[in-house]
Amino acid sequence: MAETKRILCLANSRKMSGRCVAGVEIGERGFGAWVRPVSNRPTHEVSEAEREYHDGSDPQVLDVMDVPLISHSPFGFQTENWLLDPTIYWERRGALDWDQLAPLLDDGRPLWVGGQSSYNGENDRVPEQTATSLSDSLRLTRVDSAVLRVMEGFSGRREVRAGFEHAGSTYWLKVTDPVMERSAKQRDNGDYEMGESALTISLGETFQGYAYKLVAAVIPRR
Repeated sequence: MAETKRILCLANSRKMSGRCVAGVEIGERGFGAWVRPVSNRPTHEVSEAEREYHDGSDPQVLDVMDVPLISHSPFGFQTENWLLDPTIYWERRGALDWDQLAPLLDDGRPLWVGGQSSYNGENDRVPEQTATSLSDSLRLTRVDSAVLRVMEGFSGRREVRAGFEHAGSTYWLKVTDPVMERSAKQRDNGDYEMGESALTISLGETFQGYAYKLVAAVIPRR
């Protein structure tokens, strides 16, 4: 049976021709589980029409929103997935600020499995065989100092990565937060300090033998 969940939006990131939206449910007792609304497309991305508010605007990170969902639809280690109802508008119910995120920040656990790195990344991917044994794919991580690096990617197109220290390891992960990515690409190639930040980390669906860790949202402390 369809239901509506009230969600704190913690990501509205690029994915294929649409977006990957994710957040944490808000209930009577406070914050609950992660929820990732997904479409019924093979790659699960959410179109602009499927995620818009009644006034045509797009959900923003830290929005509190009501999202119509049809059923829980886990996909491998992406256990947070819920199939959305594409016929009903989402509704914005307000917003939270950075300091209200404290109960959601992770407890310093490693970001799944480390030691595997891509061309420009560090600790940014998990072998598919290992990923199949995982049971979650979303984290909200506080870092003392995040760095955005604008560089030439493997394909020859510019990309943005976030660098940070967490649980004794160094990470350089691709940024799929379109707001931060667009802002960073307006600058020359190089490193840019973001200071204390909360990062929404998503473990994406497997691609060519790996699941990649992505920074789906960069939320600097204001």
